[in-house]
This record gives sequence, C-alpha cells and structure tokens, in this order.
Amino acid sequence: MPLRYWALIVILGMGWGCSFILNAILLREIGPMSVSLGRVALGALGCWIWALATGRQVRLPLATIGGLFALGTVFFAIPFALYPISQQYLASGVAGITNAMTPIMVVIVSQVWPGGERATTAKSLGVLVGFCGIAVLSLPYLRQGSSSEVWAIFVALCAPFCYGIATNMARSYRGIDSTVVAAWSLTGAALIIAPVALAAEGSPRITRVESWAALLFIGLVLTSAAFIALYWLLRQVGPTASSTVTFVAPVSAVILGALVLDEVIQAEHLAGMAAIFLGLLLIDGRLWRRVFPRGAGEIINRKVE
Repeated sequence: MPLRYWALIVILGMGWGCSFILNAILLREIGPMSVSLGRVALGALGCWIWALATGRQVRLPLATIGGLFALGTVFFAIPFALYPISQQYLASGVAGITNAMTPIMVVIVSQVWPGGERATTAKSLGVLVGFCGIAVLSLPYLRQGSSSEVWAIFVALCAPFCYGIATNMARSYRGIDSTVVAAWSLTGAALIIAPVALAAEGSPRITRVESWAALLFIGLVLTSAAFIALYWLLRQVGPTASSTVTFVAPVSAVILGALVLDEVIQAEHLAGMAAIFLGLLLIDGRLWRRVFPRGAGEIINRKVE
C-alpha cells in the first residue's frame, strides 16, 4: 500500500480519536441522540456544499438513494448514537478502544459477504495482534468497571459491527462519486435520527462556546471531510485495509483523554499502543515482504477461504 494511503489512514485515525473527546464535551449540554443528530446533519450539509460547489452530479435513481439511506443508517445514524450513549458511563479512551474492533468486524463480515474481500493470512494475523493491543488497552478500565460500564462497553461494541456491515455495503456504490455517496447517506442518517432525537430529548439547546466549536468541528471536519476521504480511500485499498484507521483512533483517544480530560495513561496503554501499531504494519503487508523470503511471503499473503 503506498505511503500516501498510509498517511491518510493515520490522519483519519487521529481525527476520529478526537471525536470521542468532542462527544464528551457535547454531552455536558445535550443528550446522546442530539449529539448524533447534530453531527450527521452538519456532516450532510458540508458534503452537499462541497458536492454542489465542485459541480458533481448529485441526481441519482430513487432506488439508489434508498440504498444510500440504508447505508447511512448503518454507517452513521446507529453508530453515532451508540457511542454517545455509551460515553455517558465510559471514559472517552474506552470508547475509542472499542472503536478499534472495526477491522475485526470487517474481516468477519467480509468473509461471508457475497463478493466480499477475503482476508490474507498476514491481514488475519495483523487483526489478531491489533485485537491483543485493544485487549491490553482495555484492562485498566475493565478491572475497575462497574456493571453500568460493562453494559456501556457492550453498547459501544455494537457500533464496530455496524461499521463491518456498512463497509461492505459501501462497495456497491463504487461507481458513484464519494462526495455524493457521503452526502446522500448522511442525509438519510439525519432523517432517521431526527425524529428519535426530538422524541427522546426534545429540541437541543447549546449555550457554551466550546460546545458549538465541538459540534462544528465534529460535524464539518470529522464527518463531512473525513468521510469523503474515507469513501475515496475505501476504493483504493479495500474495506479491510481502510478499516485499520480505527486502530489509530484509540491511541489518539487515550492521549487526548489524558491531555484534555485528565484521564490517566497507564503502562497497559503504552503496551497496547505498541501492539496496535504492529498490527497495522502486518495488515499493510510490507513488513512480510521485507522479513520473509519470497516463498514464505507468498504463503503468508495467501487468501483465507
């Protein structure tokens, strides 16, 4: 995989790690469903502005729009609600750690998805190593967790499963401009989450400057711009490799949690980060080509059926 794709994965991962901090800031004033609504609505707005300003063809058949609405529900509406719900009981670092389960879910779903990308031995091993890093990162939280925190972790873990499904669903729209895909799917997510948020929490009321700043950044930068980039990346490297962005997110979430929210970084966090980066190298594939001779490299990169 070219280094420019690798760099984009790291940048996206760092940004989405920051999103858990922004969720925590927003939850001080508004409910979790309103956080989700604000994020997807602003995300859709940003995508539409960019799509129209750059002259993209945004008209699509109704059946395609319906499919993109379904994609938006699974990719945005549900996960963006699940994480704020879980963060009412979890530290931002824990939520970021659970997000790193996404590549594991993508590999599992892709194996049974019609026409899905089959994992190589190297990618499977990389996911396993990354999972070990996530487990190590989670230990400090799980040792002192209450029943509510355990429940919240389960809720948060449902989001990566949604991402695993949605990443494979997105493959059906490769022929459509990535900005248009993001615009329509985020619009569908907003339409789905709006009545739920209004019924459960009423009209949101934001009064703090930091809350507005958090909402604008998470909506326009970490949703509009980031998901346009992710859809483009998905077409270049496939669902398994692109999903490794969530290996970087927990590292970013833990570090920012310590700097912004005074969450403690422990030895397990550092060990987990090291394992996560090793997992990224294994999934990238270049490590095997350098370490192993040609014969071993072919075996380790063989497709897993």
